Amino acid sequence: MANLKIELVKSLNGRSAKQIATANSLGLRKIGDTTDQPDNPQTQGKIKVVSHLIKVTQA
Repeated sequence: MANLKIELVKSLNGRSAKQIATANSLGLRKIGDTTDQPDNPQTQGKIKVVSHLIKVTQA
């Protein structure tokens, strides 16, 4: 299964509670944090919620 490298590039300050919780569930707490996640429907849904705050590349 392929993995995705996800990096938080914008701040979570002033974002909705849902967006903050979603970023935290991906393992992203502050700008510059990166994480490797499996490319599956659950991860794709989380990416869609915070797509304007992150950068996604193939790992």
